[in-house]
Amino acid sequence: MAGDKDKILARMKRAKRLRHSIAKQRGRLRLSVFRSNRNIFAQIIDDKDGVTVAQASTLDKDFRRQSTQPFNKDLAREVGRRIAAIAKERNVTQVVFDRGPYLYHGKVKALADGAREGGLVF
Repeated sequence: MAGDKDKILARMKRAKRLRHSIAKQRGRLRLSVFRSNRNIFAQIIDDKDGVTVAQASTLDKDFRRQSTQPFNKDLAREVGRRIAAIAKERNVTQVVFDRGPYLYHGKVKALADGAREGGLVF
């Protein structure tokens, strides 16, 4: 059980360290990522007003994946493109990428690349 506690503490420490560096860039919106084993979620948050400006995920009604469709990097990249398109509609072009406790590789990196392809700058 001690190993699980250490994992959780290390995860929280990574997220806190990242949020500290993001807080230095005041005034910019934050593109936050949450990844589960089966889905990925992205949302653009205005921390000053405490509101979510845009959100996209693999569970959106018009984008819902089939149960037989694998959750892979291509799907994460498409979610990145969708969040960028929604952000463009709401006149958001610059954000800060908040990867949370996740390492910047694999599906998280694919989502970031897709958002950049869609026109977000970070």
